[in-house]
Amino acid sequence: MKRKATAVWKGTGKEGNGNLSTPGGALDNTPYSFNSRFGDAKGTNPEELLAAAHSGCFTMKLSFLITEAGFVPGELETTATVNFENGTTITASHLQIRAVVPGISTEVFAACVTDAEKNCPVSKVLNAKITSEFTLTN
Repeated sequence: MKRKATAVWKGTGKEGNGNLSTPGGALDNTPYSFNSRFGDAKGTNPEELLAAAHSGCFTMKLSFLITEAGFVPGELETTATVNFENGTTITASHLQIRAVVPGISTEVFAACVTDAEKNCPVSKVLNAKITSEFTLTN
């Protein structure tokens, strides 16, 4: 399986702008620019997209692991915060998980979180420190 996305950029790094598209339609000429990356202009940026990819991948992996442990996730919500230091390096991704999993113990859930943190495909490709914290409701 291969997935792809296309970036089109026009102009210089600081004054130019671009757009991102994916065949699945989640991104369709979505704007990005220096100001959407380093400021507060409307549009997206690579770090935001990486955070979305990491939170989505981790949460799906966590769901599989909880199911393998014999439980049914009610709802899993993960927010990934990616650290982009000095505008040059992604140093960390912190995952905040809110979970409703009837009947699961904190210990079993924590083991599933640790496994997903280390083994979701996006975590495996990141060259950054990955940390997590969770709130569990049974």
